[in-house]
Amino acid sequence: MAEYDYDLFVIGAGSGGVRAARLTALGGKRVAIAEEFRVGGTCVIRGCVPKKFMVMASEVSHALEIAKGYGWSFDNATFDWPKFIQAKDVEIARLSGIYAANLGKAGVELIHGRAVLKDAHTVEILGKDQTITADKILIATGGRPWMPETLPGIEHAITSEEAFHLPELPKRILIAGGGYIAVEFAGIFAGLGVETTLIYRGPNILRGFDDDVRAHLAGEIEKRGIKVILGCQHSELKKTATGIVNVLENGMEIETDVVMFATGRVPHVKDLGLETAGVELNEKGAIKVDTLSKTTADNIWAIGDVTDRMNLTPVAIREAVAFHETVYKDNPQHFDYEAVATAVFSQPPVGVVGLSEADARHTCAKGVDIYSTRFRPMKYAFTGSEERVLMKLVVDADTDRVVGVHIVGPEAPEMIQLAAIAVKAGLTKAQWDATCAVHPTMAEELVTLKVKQSQETNAG
Repeated sequence: MAEYDYDLFVIGAGSGGVRAARLTALGGKRVAIAEEFRVGGTCVIRGCVPKKFMVMASEVSHALEIAKGYGWSFDNATFDWPKFIQAKDVEIARLSGIYAANLGKAGVELIHGRAVLKDAHTVEILGKDQTITADKILIATGGRPWMPETLPGIEHAITSEEAFHLPELPKRILIAGGGYIAVEFAGIFAGLGVETTLIYRGPNILRGFDDDVRAHLAGEIEKRGIKVILGCQHSELKKTATGIVNVLENGMEIETDVVMFATGRVPHVKDLGLETAGVELNEKGAIKVDTLSKTTADNIWAIGDVTDRMNLTPVAIREAVAFHETVYKDNPQHFDYEAVATAVFSQPPVGVVGLSEADARHTCAKGVDIYSTRFRPMKYAFTGSEERVLMKLVVDADTDRVVGVHIVGPEAPEMIQLAAIAVKAGLTKAQWDATCAVHPTMAEELVTLKVKQSQETNAG
């Protein structure tokens, strides 16, 4: 057997790569990990963690509105964007440092630089005249924002990555896209007082989500002052002395200070040297893997967003654990992608687990029962707000199993985590109904829904 520098070499120090490296090193193997940017990857550095800080900052304006209804008064409340960005950057640096320290404590060698495959067992660290060999290689390079490069004037636009570091808060912004990132940043900027427009080429936002969720959220974010334009996209961007003119295909022209494209992400595979190592891509441009995350090269695996299976940080971590169990503990495992809960930190937020109504109607042989409700949260009783919560259960009519839960409203992400346990466990609607409610809460609606949608009349 050939002698290699390391037993495992990991390319990419995001959540998945770090977990795999640490577990393997703690198991006594020689492990190195290379990162071309900062340890922590998309989630910690330029994704869900800093974005959640921005969401929480932007929610304060809505909380102040609610507080006034309860008798509080606030004079001259202001928001300091540079102060917030500084505090956010300090915390992100702290978290990145913790990730790096944990790698060191586990015995993983951290290499700062871009690793490129030279063959199936060899990587080169660009710019460092360093070549490293490894028995096994794990690719965990994540994804990057996609932009329509052929759009005239696209050089004037930014992506979500630049949005975290804007030198000043714009007065006007247009966000192109209709997925997680687009609706989350629309809520962020609107909450911070920015005149916000969201444009999406599809018929409604959040493609792939339940249709009731999509329609409900579109209406709710407009109540927060976000202008939503559907079924349209850019034809050109023009820089002027006063801003950027968004020329749309429907003939509209909208001038803003910043234009942000959140039109999807693509696997980060460019110039990794995959072809030299025998690693193939699938039809979507992601690294092709089997159920055990093995690529088409015998000694190379891939996990996380670079495989484009289910692009969520907790999923990448679970894929990392499964990789370690499979490869180093002789315990073949694969992650179960069924009934994985997810949250959209829009304003109001969304929590979802399981099947949409449309998917369930195709999956459940004897049909589905739908239970849903829309109501004003108790928190808004004194404010005059027209905002409404949506809760929806999708039930297999044959087995009575709850196969989908959909929530739009305050604390939806917190509720959906616990609802996911019940859905993953296969509990029936009768078992949900047998659970005593906690009153007064929004969550109690999940266990008190009795009237099927076809019979339901909501007073609102």
